[in-house]
Amino acid sequence: MTMRAGRREWWGLAVLALPTLLLSLDMSVLHLAVPHLAADLRPSSTQLLWIIDIYGFMIAGFLVTMGTLGDRFGRRRLLMAGGAAFGVASVVAAVSTSPEMLIGARAVLGVAGATLMPSTLALISNMFQDAKQRGTAIAVWMSCFMGGMVIGPVVGGVLLEHFRWGSVFLMAVPVMVLLLATAPKLLPEYRDTAAGRLDPASVALSLGAILPIVYALKETAKDGVSVLNAVVLAVGVAVGVVFVRRQRGLADPMLDLRLFRVRAFSAAVSITLVGAVTMGGVFLLVSQYLQMVAGLTAVEAGLWLVPQAGAVVVGSLIAPRLAQRFRPEFVLGFGMLVAAGGIVLFTQATATGGVAFVVVGMSIAGFGMGPQGVLCTEMVVSSVPPQKAGAASAMSETSAEFGIAMGIAVFGSVGTAVFRDQIVVPAQVPAEAAALATDSMAGALQAAGTLPAPLAEGVLATAREAFSAGLHTVAGVGAAIVVVFAVVGMVALRRTRPEAAEEQVPVLAHH
Repeated sequence: MTMRAGRREWWGLAVLALPTLLLSLDMSVLHLAVPHLAADLRPSSTQLLWIIDIYGFMIAGFLVTMGTLGDRFGRRRLLMAGGAAFGVASVVAAVSTSPEMLIGARAVLGVAGATLMPSTLALISNMFQDAKQRGTAIAVWMSCFMGGMVIGPVVGGVLLEHFRWGSVFLMAVPVMVLLLATAPKLLPEYRDTAAGRLDPASVALSLGAILPIVYALKETAKDGVSVLNAVVLAVGVAVGVVFVRRQRGLADPMLDLRLFRVRAFSAAVSITLVGAVTMGGVFLLVSQYLQMVAGLTAVEAGLWLVPQAGAVVVGSLIAPRLAQRFRPEFVLGFGMLVAAGGIVLFTQATATGGVAFVVVGMSIAGFGMGPQGVLCTEMVVSSVPPQKAGAASAMSETSAEFGIAMGIAVFGSVGTAVFRDQIVVPAQVPAEAAALATDSMAGALQAAGTLPAPLAEGVLATAREAFSAGLHTVAGVGAAIVVVFAVVGMVALRRTRPEAAEEQVPVLAHH
């Protein structure tokens, strides 16, 4: 009989929600702080990009390693070590006096952040063994992550209005102090007692595969396809092949690839990847539309994103209850179809108006994708042996990180291609300004700032039309992909039952 969680476990969930909330809040407030820290530290354009991106690079690169470390050395121990490092690095970031110091602090924050997500999710899977309780716990965990997105722009705006930009990083300190004080009493310790020694070569190979691939995808999204980006991507893929071959030959692999033999696990990870690709790519253009086409400030755009984040929270919280009444794959598939309908609304946003369509569309899409995050995560952690929960959680998070980076690169490139094909610059515009305007929407805004009012308005008008056309194309493609994988997900998971996964546990747990 499965043991049900008691009061201690639910209080423990509240403790685990703290770093989860903090991670998402930290990601959502940095963009608001960029103008302030740029004015203070005066970083170069390259340094500013690294200040923003290094955090995500480190999280993506170290997720698999940290998930495996947690399985081997103890998930609570790793969570507390990561929390302490996150708190210290946050203080260093807050008091940084140079771009290099801030980049270093952000890198450490990323490595520490990589310990938090798989550790919290793995501990949830251990603490809540009852399927219904686990589904509710994961929904709360996911809602806290989205809650950080909701309150981030508001909290960040208030802090930046009254304090130095470093204050946005100091929010982490009291949260991590509370985590370190309560974790020993409320969180149990779990680790894989049968795990062998950690293979340093596997750690190096995983970083050598993930970091170049994420870097190439992000750079391609910013600057387009280039020989350098293609070479970096090829290197990452080649190292990834070596990593996979090494894992297959090890008695105690860092990443047990046999997990992918479990249908629920492989299907859930794949759907998470596709969902992240679509939402990451589509919402990149949506956020740019709100600021560059609709003319909203960063704070105004952030506030307009709040309904979407709130809709994800609602969708996440009701998903476990719906999955108890209907088969989870149908709840998942129907939610994705609803999300596709919301994405289609983006095609109604025009160069002269459409904020309402975008906000409503984002809210519908967020509500529809809410069940995906909860149910796919629950499928991942429930379909593998408990001692593999950390590695499985890390794979789920890594697929999401990869998906977002890939979506931004692929859909960003599609949107840019449509923009460049559609824009028509007035003949009177000087060649240098015309070249800048036809490169991107941001370039068009810069070019317009150097032109007389009539010409500037002409450039902006055609640029807004071209960008809207790119958004329409990306929304159409994204909606089609979501529909296809909604059907694929329902079919792939149709015969998957909990007992089937349990039958495979001895196979996976055996070394």
